[in-house]
Amino acid sequence: MVTINIYGLDQFVVGEMSARCSKDIAKIYEMDPDEIHFIAPNSMVFHNGEEQTSWRVFIEVTAPKKVEVLQDQICALLAHYVSEAAIHLEIVFKYYSVDHYFKKLNPDYPLFLEDKNTVVFDEDYSEDMEEGEGEDEIFTGDIFEGIKN
Repeated sequence: MVTINIYGLDQFVVGEMSARCSKDIAKIYEMDPDEIHFIAPNSMVFHNGEEQTSWRVFIEVTAPKKVEVLQDQICALLAHYVSEAAIHLEIVFKYYSVDHYFKKLNPDYPLFLEDKNTVVFDEDYSEDMEEGEGEDEIFTGDIFEGIKN
């Protein structure tokens, strides 16, 4: 398993980036793309009281020790993708022994949420609708009608 924590970028930018580069990372590491995970904490970067978000981005890559020899390739790949959204980038690699890794997957559920296994509600909602319009109508009757003490 490889986790990539990205600090200082909007979560949606990180989500888009993960969709575009997970397969490339998996190819370099010669592992299944299902083993590559991006984490985008709700984070802002500050220096001396000034916000630096998207100006300075910090990435932590946690990976098995055996892939350490591929670090330069991963740096180049991440730098390429992050360069579209940030000015400065720093990457720290943290390696672990596979003896210190645990995984428990529930066989009753899919491994990931995807379009094919999620429910999308087809609602006729418009941002232009005012509260109380359409099916979002407010009930103004007596909600206790028919209830006896």
